[in-house]
Amino acid sequence: MTTIKQNDLIQSVADSLQYISYYHPQDYIQSLYKAYQMEESQAAKDAMAQILINSRMCAEGKRPICQDTGIVTVFAEIGMDVQWDAEMPLEDMINEGVRKAYLHPDNVLRASILADPAGKRINTKDNTPAVIHTKMVSGDKVDITVAAKGGGSENKSKFTMLNPSDDIVEWVLKTVPTMGAGWCPPGMLGIGIGGTAEKAMVLAKRSLMDPVNIQELIAKGPENRVEELRLELYEKVNALGIGAQGLGGLTTVLDIKILDYPTHAASKPVAMIPNCAATRHVHFTLDGSGVAELPTPKLEDWPQVTWDAGASSRRVNLDEITAQDIQSWQPGETILLSGKLLTGRDAAHKRIHELISSGQSLPDGVDFKNRFIYYVGPVDPVRDEAVGPAGPTTATRMDKFTEFMLEETGLLGMVGKAERGPVAIEAITKHKAVYLIAVGGAAYLVSKAIRASRVVAFEDLGMEAIHEFEIEDMPVTVAVSSDGQSVHQSGPSEWKIKIQQSAA
Repeated sequence: MTTIKQNDLIQSVADSLQYISYYHPQDYIQSLYKAYQMEESQAAKDAMAQILINSRMCAEGKRPICQDTGIVTVFAEIGMDVQWDAEMPLEDMINEGVRKAYLHPDNVLRASILADPAGKRINTKDNTPAVIHTKMVSGDKVDITVAAKGGGSENKSKFTMLNPSDDIVEWVLKTVPTMGAGWCPPGMLGIGIGGTAEKAMVLAKRSLMDPVNIQELIAKGPENRVEELRLELYEKVNALGIGAQGLGGLTTVLDIKILDYPTHAASKPVAMIPNCAATRHVHFTLDGSGVAELPTPKLEDWPQVTWDAGASSRRVNLDEITAQDIQSWQPGETILLSGKLLTGRDAAHKRIHELISSGQSLPDGVDFKNRFIYYVGPVDPVRDEAVGPAGPTTATRMDKFTEFMLEETGLLGMVGKAERGPVAIEAITKHKAVYLIAVGGAAYLVSKAIRASRVVAFEDLGMEAIHEFEIEDMPVTVAVSSDGQSVHQSGPSEWKIKIQQSAA
């Protein structure tokens, strides 16, 4: 009979979370590299190049792939013959491992978890608690899969109760375009079919822990209905032309994963959860011999990819920018930003709105007139870093504040990731502002353009405080121009037609 020690489980969870913060699964990297080599859309190819370069940099520097280091999800299978040398319950041990990982001084991970979600939303400061799924199985071992799920992709999760005669493929193809680019494609779609509503959602999440193997399935051919669905959806979702970062291209998904479960005769529950470009998960087994050993990847396992902004890129000094200057910026154009840049995301926008609406002044150092705001919640710096990984967050969450910010603060432009909705585009057009995107999933690479950082307001908000960054040649793309043209509308539309024409 196997005895599992309390500290072995705690340390194994902690080691796993550190590991997945900077090591992509190799199956994902190899699949992404193949997609990069085949991609014909230059915008999508550039985005994938930055993701691949960022991944190698993180493996070398042991720093987070994405500034959003995720909500921890754990799938634990406990052997019936296991004994415990422990004083803490299983969930407490797992959460102690999470706490230990996220507070590791050499690689601080961003604390994103808020207690009292319907109320004060107070940060727990150590990213606990994890979401834990436990299953008792036969045997004398403990099998654990640890994942860190980013909010941008988790927020795009979908669920429906179809009628038994309804078509799953039809629902998926109708639903994926509504998810936008906030989930940072290219990634995977996990689909759960059957059971009950909550079972389908867990199946979808669990399916994302499986290896990327769609190319092997294509080569051997399907052997059952689930495999047929995977192949059909892989082809048809990619034919939508959404592409990397939603810019239009050949690859939107690298794999489709499906798990199913028996369901009621009157029901057909279907859940869909995307995994983003920062795919993070690892599996380990405890057999009583000590802390789990995780394989150390070799740097040569990462492809050698280079990228530069190109000679045609426009260099912009944010300290001298004017409203007139941005009128000439074109959709899809690459801009290299230098100068001072203020940050702010959901909580900061809410507080700014409350202050201005009540007739109060903004804090010293918070003046948006003729300036740009970067939607980001960075990781804390370590060693000699100015700031930790600092990639963009999903801009659509700030859409409801856009008109107010442009009207009341004199803001010129915004930097984030993914598309803007109709309300935001209308405000941008009205005020002749501009919206730029940085690549989601390239947070460490982006942070290298940040030379200095200081908190200027709302320090109590933690990672959501307002910072002032001093940046140099930070690469961004014009996503919505001052006349309201959006690359997230034009790009996918163009590539959907191209893919249809090539298949004809």
